[in-house]
Amino acid sequence: MLAVFVNCGTIILGSLIGLFFARKISEKMTDVIQTACGLISFIMGLQMAFKYQNVVYLALALILGGITGTLIDIDDKILKFGKFLERFFVEKSAYEDEPVAIDNRTELEKEQFSRGKPNKNFAYAFLNASVLFCVGAMSIVGSFKAGIEHDYSIIFLKSILDGFIAIGFAAAMGVGTAFSAISIFLYQGALTMLSVLIQPYVSETMISELTGSGGALIVFIGINLMGIRKIKTANYLPAVLFSVIFVLCEPVVKSLLNF
Repeated sequence: MLAVFVNCGTIILGSLIGLFFARKISEKMTDVIQTACGLISFIMGLQMAFKYQNVVYLALALILGGITGTLIDIDDKILKFGKFLERFFVEKSAYEDEPVAIDNRTELEKEQFSRGKPNKNFAYAFLNASVLFCVGAMSIVGSFKAGIEHDYSIIFLKSILDGFIAIGFAAAMGVGTAFSAISIFLYQGALTMLSVLIQPYVSETMISELTGSGGALIVFIGINLMGIRKIKTANYLPAVLFSVIFVLCEPVVKSLLNF
């Protein structure tokens, strides 16, 4: 779990640095930083997405994952959790006597996101940062190596990258970025502890398909941050699970077809 704590620490540190610089720059420059973060996310996502091995798996995973996530409404649930964190840790003391102000601010945030890029929105910063930092091969492979081989090199490298990304995210979108460390702790912590049980089922093909579907989610984040279109990214999270299911079922399907 040492690597998980380090990863969480670098995200929090990077977020604090980003928040410090955000106070010293104008809203216009903040918008520039947010657009740059969106473009970087878009490029990173494309690089990951093209590592798929079977485009049919990728397409089906995104379609079925999007349908499943929309039915469950994952995006809304994560946003509500983000709003809970905001009210509990950030706004509780400042707004406890002004409930109307919170309600009005919430409506303003919804209006901002419906027009394009959400500006300084705690819940969306929490959601986007959580998805960005959790999906990807480095999270999975790094957690397995840390749990099974006690090799922390991949997670340490990921921690450095995440820390720098958190600087830009926090400067552009606010303190919600720092709270994505909660998601990292739960996700990578669970992978690390369960790595011995999961490792026999993980193949190179599975990592490739997970990287591909995870990359597509990061592309969605980039599109959101650049204000191109509003996409409920978290609703596509089940795509990662469908990628795993397709790879695990492939040998069974092939044996049935050959039979």
